[in-house]
Amino acid sequence: MSQASKTPARRKRGALEVLTQIRQPKVAVMLALGFASGLPFLLTQNTLGYWLRDEGTSLKVIGFISWVGLAYVLKPFWAPVVDRVDVPLLGRLGRRRGWMVLSQIVVAAGLVGMAVVGPGGGLTAIGAFAVVVAFASSTQDIVIDAWRIEAAADAEEIGLLSSAAQLGYRIAILVADAAIIAAAARLGWPVSYVAMAVLMAIGVVASLFAFEPARADAVMHEKAPLWTPRGFFDAVVGPFIDFFSAHKALGLLMLAAIAAYRLPDFLMGPMYNPYYHDLGLTKDAVAVVRGATGLPGAFVGIAVSGVFALRFGLFPTLILGSVLQGLGTAAFALLTLYHGLGAFTAVMALDNFAQAFAGVALVAYMSSLTGLGYTATQYALLSATYAFLGKFLKGFSGQVIDGLTPAHGLLGAYDIAFIGTGLTALPPILLFLLLSRFAARAPRPVDI
Repeated sequence: MSQASKTPARRKRGALEVLTQIRQPKVAVMLALGFASGLPFLLTQNTLGYWLRDEGTSLKVIGFISWVGLAYVLKPFWAPVVDRVDVPLLGRLGRRRGWMVLSQIVVAAGLVGMAVVGPGGGLTAIGAFAVVVAFASSTQDIVIDAWRIEAAADAEEIGLLSSAAQLGYRIAILVADAAIIAAAARLGWPVSYVAMAVLMAIGVVASLFAFEPARADAVMHEKAPLWTPRGFFDAVVGPFIDFFSAHKALGLLMLAAIAAYRLPDFLMGPMYNPYYHDLGLTKDAVAVVRGATGLPGAFVGIAVSGVFALRFGLFPTLILGSVLQGLGTAAFALLTLYHGLGAFTAVMALDNFAQAFAGVALVAYMSSLTGLGYTATQYALLSATYAFLGKFLKGFSGQVIDGLTPAHGLLGAYDIAFIGTGLTALPPILLFLLLSRFAARAPRPVDI
């Protein structure tokens, strides 16, 4: 039985009580930590692809270099260390805060390294620094996700902090996907990447203002140390035992649905910026449209997703999110027919809304599946599950377009790829429909 099914029925909260919750300091901290989590993500992938395309790098190479993002998939392998071990020197800040600060410093240093070497220093060199950034960023995600869940007082507060994290994340995506392009057009890519490194200070400050979750600390102190056989087994195997003890065979269906959920967003990820380049859109045009649609789309998507989940439930929200993702991705094919800024703005607005809507739904769902004492490792496993398939397959995106180009032309190849990617929204829709039927048949908690 899932954690969510054990909780008592949700009571309606008044507007004043909701406003009081939003004004909590930890919501502001979560907003800033969400920003720090989102900032490095595109800088080693889509945005890096734009920089490389500017330097004449082939689509095939851009697709393959996006595999540095597989660091986000591998994070369950070191998540038990993050869960159980204090950081040397920074351990005095607390386990969660110490890991946050360390990972943020390494991210900033890696971005400076990318700026210094640039594509001119060789793809191997800039790729190596991108790998450092990706591994440090994924480590930051492990600990921030754990803190978000552990810092919440109840299930409803998990939703509140998840929304704050997603809002901060979407703001960072806008900065790393729009503001940096405008800056690169004027100052160049290296200076722009150094500026992104400086912005990581927002995460460091937020980490210093965060608190160590007392409930999680109490549970962790009862566990055997990681370096003992019992502690190692519990840290590495315990999260899996706990997850499948709670969800039984249904856990496999949950993992399959999570793995397929973000395919529309991932598969063509490395090709978006080269696509704009090949359409002839200027950096200024891309930056302006992203700036005009990114933050409003994120605000509206997050708000509507939260309200929809409260009104209709999490499974209908997940299903609608998948529908929106598929439509948003396929809509990019329209840009080969309509090159105007109006069409570009409409497509970007739909995509930003869809990604924000679906992102909140998936984060809330995965958070509800974790158990205290294994938070970092279990959430790392779930987030790696949703990322693995898409991040692996997207490495072939440039090769697919290159293969379709001789028969359909470059823009025709983009069209087919975007529409085909949009259709990958169908499997998760079917899987979550099936999960919702199982959830409806599950025994309800009895009110006492």
